[in-house]
Amino acid sequence: MTDRRSFLTGAALIGAGMVSKVAVASLPEAPVQSAAATQGPLTPPNGRPYNPVVTLNGWTLPWRMKDGVKEFHLLAEPVVREIAPGMMANLWGYNGQSPGPTIEVVEGDRVRIFVTNKLPEHTSVHWHGQRLPNGMDGVTGLTQPGIAPGKTFVYEFIARNAGTFMYHPHADEMAQMAMGMMGFWVTHPRDPKQHAVDRDFVFLLNAYDIDPGSYTPKINTMTDFNLWTFNSRAFPGIDPMVVRKDDRVRIRVGNLTMTNHPVHLHGHTFEVTGTDGGWVRPAARWPEVTTDIAVGQMRAIEFIADEPGDWSFHCHKSHHTMNAMGHSVPTMIGVDHSGVAEKINNLVPGYMVMGDKGGSMDGMQMPLPENTLPMMTGEGPFGGIDMGGMFTVLKVREGLARNDYKDPGWYRHPKGSVAHEYTGELPPVPRAPGAPPAKPSEAMDVKRDGDMHHHH
Repeated sequence: MTDRRSFLTGAALIGAGMVSKVAVASLPEAPVQSAAATQGPLTPPNGRPYNPVVTLNGWTLPWRMKDGVKEFHLLAEPVVREIAPGMMANLWGYNGQSPGPTIEVVEGDRVRIFVTNKLPEHTSVHWHGQRLPNGMDGVTGLTQPGIAPGKTFVYEFIARNAGTFMYHPHADEMAQMAMGMMGFWVTHPRDPKQHAVDRDFVFLLNAYDIDPGSYTPKINTMTDFNLWTFNSRAFPGIDPMVVRKDDRVRIRVGNLTMTNHPVHLHGHTFEVTGTDGGWVRPAARWPEVTTDIAVGQMRAIEFIADEPGDWSFHCHKSHHTMNAMGHSVPTMIGVDHSGVAEKINNLVPGYMVMGDKGGSMDGMQMPLPENTLPMMTGEGPFGGIDMGGMFTVLKVREGLARNDYKDPGWYRHPKGSVAHEYTGELPPVPRAPGAPPAKPSEAMDVKRDGDMHHHH
């Protein structure tokens, strides 16, 4: 093994050909998790106490304590991730998942992270936002050599600042991050009472371009992604965030996509209380319902969940709440192509007209290619939700136990509190002074520029 000096001057290489059985036995376990469901909070079994987070559709990486150092083991490896039921993706990640497991430590902890590379090319790990020795910063070629396939590096530093961070490669970033290599990092305050909340959720924003019928992202895409995800999950595959009424809730979000995301919460007002630079002073906070998260940024928002119900939480860019959409599809609203559809049906039985009245399919499902998702999907208590991508539901309920994160089902609205159809008499249509009354059968002629065709 390496000595303390090499830990402090750079990432230490353990060559596969020179690691003894004793050295291999000294490596901490590298747990693997392939299930896509949200795992409960990991109560710290040792070390300093803290209030654990819940990773949406993810989990927290266990550690071991060795001579007062908190040791973790990350495996950089190819993984298969279920984006949503009906679609799998060949990604790269850590310890069986993309994103990798969340790492939780306490301010002042000395941490030691072993990184084993099971990828076909070299990699590294950058600890985004951490204050650490330069040789631990994880930039291939600048602060360390790349971690070659089959090799293990070790990083060691003190978690100096409490806050919200992430980890990702600084090696062949265009390929490795586009393939899903990233993970969340939380450094908790020394005092568990400081910045304490009742429920603390974390996840990363990521995006992929995967053609219908394909399984592997196109890594050279710059802007035209077709899958926008929370922790590599697209709605309806994203779990809800379940909270007790009157809980103080924190949601931490990091953005590793190629664009900004205005994240919006329904039914509540929140404050931005933290960034990847640290906690925001109370005097500098302001009330908000949407916060824009730029590329490479982290945001922590907090609010009191005092309104029971099922509340939407989503990116407010409309294309980011859709799945597998095409960007060159013409707008067909108002176009009558039923005659064309009849002829196409003679050649392609089962062909359906779509887009002439808008994008919604009203519950109808067209046949899809292998391994892809409908653009808008998901069923709620009142029918189709018509959403996809970066969308989930905050479920606020009374009477939940402290660590109860099970989906409680759909909200039961009090009588008289749901919007409904009006069936009473409608007022007359306003008319200009002196205009003759409208006739029930009166047709409206529409003249288009450049022709003399009329629609009746």
